[in-house]
Amino acid sequence: MLAVCAALTLSACHPREAAAPAPKPVVALAVHPDGRPPAASLPCQIEARYSNVLSFRVAGKIVDRLVRLGDSVKAGQVVARLDAADARKNVASAQAQLDAAEHRLVYAKQQLDRDRAQAQENLIAPTQWEQTQDAYASALAQRDSARAQLALAADQLAYTTLTADHAGVVTEENADTGQNVTAGQAVYNLAWSGDVDAVCDAPERILSALAVGRPAKVALPALPGKTFPARVREVSPLADPQSRTYRVKLTLQAADAALRLGMTAVVAFDSVDEASEHVFTLPATALFHDGQRPAVWVVGAGADRLELRPVTVVRYDERTISISGGLHDGERVVLQGVHTVSAGEHVRAVAPLHPEDIGS
Repeated sequence: MLAVCAALTLSACHPREAAAPAPKPVVALAVHPDGRPPAASLPCQIEARYSNVLSFRVAGKIVDRLVRLGDSVKAGQVVARLDAADARKNVASAQAQLDAAEHRLVYAKQQLDRDRAQAQENLIAPTQWEQTQDAYASALAQRDSARAQLALAADQLAYTTLTADHAGVVTEENADTGQNVTAGQAVYNLAWSGDVDAVCDAPERILSALAVGRPAKVALPALPGKTFPARVREVSPLADPQSRTYRVKLTLQAADAALRLGMTAVVAFDSVDEASEHVFTLPATALFHDGQRPAVWVVGAGADRLELRPVTVVRYDERTISISGGLHDGERVVLQGVHTVSAGEHVRAVAPLHPEDIGS
């Protein structure tokens, strides 16, 4: 009995070691790339990269239109004229005023020379000499003003002729012969020759995949069998208030004469790099965040401990996300309960009940 009591006493002096906590079960699954392109094809329209309105800089009545809808024009070509009768009269009036001002300036200069000689001999009063100098300065200023008025009248006369600033195609006619137009009122719309754009409206779910400079291919139903390489040139920073889509402009790099403005087309976006060729489709419930960046929880191989991995999301769908960077083939990703785990936590991966539904 004494021996048993002693043994019990000794065992009570040494506390038992705490048992290691059991690994926390988490729903995780090994992921594999599905190769789906990160952005869908979009309908688009062929447009000129640059276009502008042709309008007169002065008001008047159109007496002649020299081009029509669809005509090609060259830079500097005359496309319309206004009635220039009043402008010519203004030029004639300004010319007459300039002639009179120059005559008065010649007389004032002669008077200045005479009075200067007399002033040097003290033959005239200082006041008279000052008046002569003032008269000459006034005549000189009037001559300069008349010259400027003549130049302005000449410009107004030139503005009665409308010329094309660039080579291009007339895409709109907004005024007719005999119509009175105001300064700046549209007469034609000119689409410039040269660079051609494919313009499409992208939904916000694929906007993150449409970076400036991204390569793409444009196909046109009117030209079967032909595709044109293109690159994203501009992405609108503001959504359309009605459709909630973003205007995207792509520049065609090998446009030819077969392309016509206004043609409908389909743009398909190519992969930017190798990472974008390996796309992982995960349920939206797997998405977490690392600061401001999207991330997912990855179960480390061997130790079965969690790691928060930043990823690149290229597409958001209704129930899934497409990831093109940050994951590797065969890694186990936590699919549910991402807000209840922490980094470094020891876990036990449990397969989902219906793994065939992942990514659907």
